[in-house]
Amino acid sequence: MRERIILAVVVEHTHNNWSPEDEAAEMTQLIESCGGEVTHTVICKCMPPTASHLLTKGKVEEITLLAKAGGVDAVIVSSDLKGSQQRNLEADFGIKTLDRTQVILDIFARRASSQEGKMQVELAQLQYRLPRLTGHGQEMSRLGGGIGTSGPGETKLEIDRRRIGERISRLKRDLKDVTQSRQTKRKKRQEQKIPTIALVGYTNAGKSTLLNTLTEADTLVKDGLFTTLDSLSRQALLPNHRKVVFSDTVGFMHALPHGLIEAFKATLEEVQEADLLLHVLDISHADYRKFYMAVNEVLGQLKVLDKPMILVLNKIDKLEDERRLPEFKREVECSIGISALKGQNIQQLLLLTEDLLAQGSVDIDIVLPANRMDLVNLAHSEGKVHEVKYLARGIRLKASLSPKTAGLLNAQGKKA
Repeated sequence: MRERIILAVVVEHTHNNWSPEDEAAEMTQLIESCGGEVTHTVICKCMPPTASHLLTKGKVEEITLLAKAGGVDAVIVSSDLKGSQQRNLEADFGIKTLDRTQVILDIFARRASSQEGKMQVELAQLQYRLPRLTGHGQEMSRLGGGIGTSGPGETKLEIDRRRIGERISRLKRDLKDVTQSRQTKRKKRQEQKIPTIALVGYTNAGKSTLLNTLTEADTLVKDGLFTTLDSLSRQALLPNHRKVVFSDTVGFMHALPHGLIEAFKATLEEVQEADLLLHVLDISHADYRKFYMAVNEVLGQLKVLDKPMILVLNKIDKLEDERRLPEFKREVECSIGISALKGQNIQQLLLLTEDLLAQGSVDIDIVLPANRMDLVNLAHSEGKVHEVKYLARGIRLKASLSPKTAGLLNAQGKKA
């Protein structure tokens, strides 16, 4: 049975250009993603927000009347609450009261499938709840299910602060081991001169569908928020037969809780270490511009906005206003419209990827020893070969390669 929710949208705490209606629509999606149903939406214009409750006295009374009328299970506030504010609101409402971060953490806990993903979510939840332990009464001993109870569980949260601190330290150590393992794999790819391309974007933009299309992977594809939490990397060949690795990453969201960015640092390193980013944007969505800005904000926090990037305008098969695509493409120079689901313009995307990776490459024209076909094969796999000629004095090779590969071949051959 779905939990029935009163949603309190705090206008003073909406983000960027997000209207109360935008915030309400996205919060409703989040709540539905963790099994809830919004029965009442209350717009709370806090001028200014109160220190004890965040919400004004009038709004607290309005929501209290709705809660006490029955038929609802919880109140969810669209802004983050301090521990004291949450306790005070719950005491007034008489029912479970949660904030936006708790809902997002609950979705993450439900969706985490790998050991790494579960550790990352538990770390984020414990770090969020640790400062809120002091003075918690009813909500800390609450049993049963529902939104906000997925993850480490209430029994873990009843242990003392010292043991929670120890658990956090252990999770950080374990995730550091995961990071080192990931770095080892990444180093191996770098030694093999295989470029990495990270797919980034707002949650539900279609990144997993695109990964499947590009690499014939079998990633879970569902219409919903945060369906992919674990970084997934798959190898593929570009049209010039150059090997690359595409990596899917956790979806972003506007005002993504800082604790989640910290907890998922190991996964997000794939973005920081990538040679090229594909920013996947659902161009068919009414709020596509807000999604674009929200993702760029997170990319800015990760300090990767200066990386080579292609804006992939996805879901053109669902686009009702066809003028939107050329207008946005004029604004962002390196962009392309595709449908990952239908396979539209995928070849053009691969060619554009090829061109961007080739920028900064080195052209060589050398003669290799006749017995070094392995170097010719390396050039084919790591770059673009323009010409191969078999001469009496050896193998003449013209190619565009990465500086490292070009340096390796130049050391083995002679100028033509």
